[in-house]
Amino acid sequence: MHVVVNAATSADGKLSTRRREQIAISGDEDFERVDRLRADSDAVVVGVGTVLADDPHLTVKDDSLCDQRRERGEPEHPARVVVDSKARTPSDAAVLDDAAASYVCVSEVAPVDRRMDLSDHARLVTAGDDRVDLLRAFAALESSGLERIMVEGGGELIFSLFEVGLVDELRVFVGPTVIGGRDAPTLADGEGFVEEFPTLSLETIRRVGDGALLTWTAG
Repeated sequence: MHVVVNAATSADGKLSTRRREQIAISGDEDFERVDRLRADSDAVVVGVGTVLADDPHLTVKDDSLCDQRRERGEPEHPARVVVDSKARTPSDAAVLDDAAASYVCVSEVAPVDRRMDLSDHARLVTAGDDRVDLLRAFAALESSGLERIMVEGGGELIFSLFEVGLVDELRVFVGPTVIGGRDAPTLADGEGFVEEFPTLSLETIRRVGDGALLTWTAG
């Protein structure tokens, strides 16, 4: 399995405002890059916070990229995966529609009725007691044939993936905007590291409009 975390941050490292409201950080050129990355992936993964805040569809937008996937014998869109310990994903969330396969990863604390409801709309992966055990959940995804994984956020999920060593590559578009706010979400939230820190190797820096795309590999 190869896991790529992709994100867009402001110049000061924020994903959105302190109100968790999305603002335009990147432009058309970066949107096209993200669409290509989705098209090259077997699955796109987000945390439930992203689903509740943005209700993303997580499908490939460019018809020609969808055609290329079909020509390779792949589904038109990659699978959508939500990491959702307590099964809070709404049953009518866009990510659960019939455009592509959907998975919801839950833990044992998720209410049984919510799990049953979600199982009508997605393939359920139960891993972990109080929260999703990402190592077990991602192993289950891999056994389902999902090997090229793109992670689109949010900060809590990204931190947790670094915490368990599942990130192979980090791609960040840094835009020419300052958001500020001590409570605004950052690229990697969660508890934070205090002793041992994940190390990254910078592979490329590319100017994209008035921003920059940085690509690191995990060391």
